[in-house]
Amino acid sequence: MKSNETRISEFVLLGLTDVRKLQLLFFVILFFSYLLTIMGNFMIILLANIDRRLHTPMYFFLWNFSIMEIGYTTIITPQTLSHLLMGNKNISYVGCIIQCFLYFYLGTTEVFFFVVMSYDRYLAICNPLRYPSIMHKHLCTLLVFCCWIGSFLIHIGPFTVFLQFPMCDSNILDHFFCDSAPLLHLLCGDTRLLEFFVSLLAVVLLFGTLFISMVSYINIIRTILKIPTATGRKKAFSTCASHFMVVSIAYGSSLFLYISPTHTNQMEFAKRLAILNTIVSPLLTPFIFSLRNQQIQEAFKGLLKQVAGIINGPRKT
Repeated sequence: MKSNETRISEFVLLGLTDVRKLQLLFFVILFFSYLLTIMGNFMIILLANIDRRLHTPMYFFLWNFSIMEIGYTTIITPQTLSHLLMGNKNISYVGCIIQCFLYFYLGTTEVFFFVVMSYDRYLAICNPLRYPSIMHKHLCTLLVFCCWIGSFLIHIGPFTVFLQFPMCDSNILDHFFCDSAPLLHLLCGDTRLLEFFVSLLAVVLLFGTLFISMVSYINIIRTILKIPTATGRKKAFSTCASHFMVVSIAYGSSLFLYISPTHTNQMEFAKRLAILNTIVSPLLTPFIFSLRNQQIQEAFKGLLKQVAGIINGPRKT
């Protein structure tokens, strides 16, 4: 039973390291990673909206996914960069709670998008004749709306319960952002039921959405293997290979991070996985889709030609 209840106005994040040279090195690496993440995802959003060839359900989901990725990394990285550069590791109580909520809200939205995108590829490859009539504009909009709103409704309840618990006298968080595990350790009172529910929710969301996505991909692979020509198989596989790679990276880090125990001697390992989950994964996503997608490459080349034409201006005759 925890005691010494107090009203905490701010938390102190221990961060990634106390060594100043390493802090500056991490700052440089994270700064350029964040910059590339924003640029890469913004480019996908831009291309998917201005190029008519990309006005399809798959790219509609992709540019909404990119918006989520920008938000997901932005709630963590700028604050981490500030702490690494300035050395001030404090964060207000309100800011910490908001960051924690948004982190899990957007993380759940991400796995919901994985389900929707895998279902879209399943219909496109396994039911190509019915695909246009099923995946129409209104359904696509509804699915995206459900991803955003459904995630919010799932997490608002547990966070409301969390706010009912007072904090103990410690305000030290052994992390570089406000994650749920270190915050739960600071709560006073009997938190066993809340911790059990949080763990159960993580298991259900991760394994539930992973199961649905994997069923879709298994059916996709089975359908692709039945295509008689090698060219046809290659073309069909290329449309879902990027999705599968992104899903593998995101789920791999999340499963290790939130399903494995989070004891004190494992916090350093948890921090490394959190970096992979919040910084590396959003960075790789746009480049995986871009490098393996011919339509995005062609749209990008077309955009460059338009920009070059505007800069050079009309030729004089």
